[in-house]
Amino acid sequence: MRRAVCPGSFDPVTNGHVDVVSRAAALYDELVVAVLVNPGKAGLFTVDERIALLRDALVDVPNVVVDSFQGLLVDYCRSNDIPVIVKGLRAVSDFEYELQMAQMNRELAGVETLFVPTAPQVGHLSSSLVKQIATFGGDVSGLVPKAVHERLTAHREQGT
Repeated sequence: MRRAVCPGSFDPVTNGHVDVVSRAAALYDELVVAVLVNPGKAGLFTVDERIALLRDALVDVPNVVVDSFQGLLVDYCRSNDIPVIVKGLRAVSDFEYELQMAQMNRELAGVETLFVPTAPQVGHLSSSLVKQIATFGGDVSGLVPKAVHERLTAHREQGT
């Protein structure tokens, strides 16, 4: 079985994430979308909320499994027999950072990295920008899946 992992914080998941995951899933028998658990960083959504939002956003992609991990991604790959990491690229600046990470992951564990450029219509999206726009009451309904938009609206209304 051909397997890969697409890691990230997904705080929140955007239509850009859905684009990359959907396209990468077409290349593998199973694509694990792995949410990074970073105990030192408070996210807008909990890890469990992010997992639920990802599952909802990717319900139509049957070969996607959503999981979480903490620590080194290569250790997660080793433990789960996953030989490939999939990373979405929005711009050249993403490539510079991700190339270095890809080379290190290959050196540490022999894990390869596949770069998937985002579709032009979602290449400008980032979770940070979406959170900032939503926090100030901007309309992000076209930037994120419906369930994410609803949760962002609820967070804003609750003042969290």
